[in-house]
Amino acid sequence: MAVSAIILNRFTLKYELDLDFVLIAITSSLKDYMLAFKINRQISHDFARMDDLSIPHASAGHSFFSRYFYQLPESETDLFLLANKGTEGYLIPEMKNVDYFILIRNFIDQEDIDHLLGGLNRIPEVVVAAEVDPGKLKSKENLIF
Repeated sequence: MAVSAIILNRFTLKYELDLDFVLIAITSSLKDYMLAFKINRQISHDFARMDDLSIPHASAGHSFFSRYFYQLPESETDLFLLANKGTEGYLIPEMKNVDYFILIRNFIDQEDIDHLLGGLNRIPEVVVAAEVDPGKLKSKENLIF
């Protein structure tokens, strides 16, 4: 009687999310379209509405979050204004006290970020706007789109 052994190799795939963006959290009672309007007026940006961000949701299929887009002139820096509250929950559930996020891709320098934060905090209806480290968020994968 012959006994044969099968040896299986096991590989573990590890990956890291590319978090090459700046994230600003905003607390404000304004509706998304009014916040975009006030940001455009205060900081001379031109946020425009785009298709909602769709995130798969365990119990309800998909959750949709309002999304606005602006690209800085003469650069490839993209800014997205995202609602944290969607149709079926929160984009970043661990930050339920935050109403909106501005996600900045293709990094701008710290002076530009400080200017943006200063402008946001000068809007009377904005309670607070502050930079957040996306690497410390549990739901950071929701910000990759």
